[in-house]
Amino acid sequence: MIQIVLVETQDAANIGAVCRAMKTMGISKLAIVSEADYDINRIKTLSLHAYDLYENHRRFSNLPAALADSILTAGATRRRGKFRKFFSLLPEEFAEKVQGSEAEGLISIVFGREADGLTDMELACCDLAIHIPSSPAFPSLNLAQAVQVITYTLHRTLVPRTGYLPIMKDRLETVSHTIADSFEQIGFYKQDEQELVRLFFRDILGRAALSESEADRVEKMFRKMAGIKIHKL
Repeated sequence: MIQIVLVETQDAANIGAVCRAMKTMGISKLAIVSEADYDINRIKTLSLHAYDLYENHRRFSNLPAALADSILTAGATRRRGKFRKFFSLLPEEFAEKVQGSEAEGLISIVFGREADGLTDMELACCDLAIHIPSSPAFPSLNLAQAVQVITYTLHRTLVPRTGYLPIMKDRLETVSHTIADSFEQIGFYKQDEQELVRLFFRDILGRAALSESEADRVEKMFRKMAGIKIHKL
């Protein structure tokens, strides 16, 4: 399970935006390290239908307490320094590390203040660091944007893809034969070129990576074309 930890977030609106970013990626566990009283209306305005994440968040007075029940912790930071970890992972590398872990438990990702991020001591509380590559001319991301990038990367890596599957090679051969045969039935060929036409369409459709439903529709269209021609004869 993934937990997002916010350390002393300054603007309540950013907490709301973080909730929305989290929920769109299927993450619901939120912890906040702060003793501040946040403006609920600002949180509701930015969170929209993700306000329940804030309602169910856990509040802590210090970061070690927020991370106490985690099996892996990562601090998001763009700043480097002598006391700021020896190396930092890209979001994709972190997602692969999470995916490859055999242990089951809470994994916490820590985000610091909007103005200056995590302190050296706070980053030291984490097992590793994550950074999001950005333009050196303007490297700072908004808090919610940073959360969105990292949670999106996790979602793409950890959630199995469903739905679209391209057809296999043998199915592609069947479709190309259907097309070539349909052209034969309407008298399209003037010379011995049926196999060349079949290979032409096979290559085009292979690059298109048709789904099964698309392959069925292509076959039906060409069969219908041939049927209309034969019926008119």
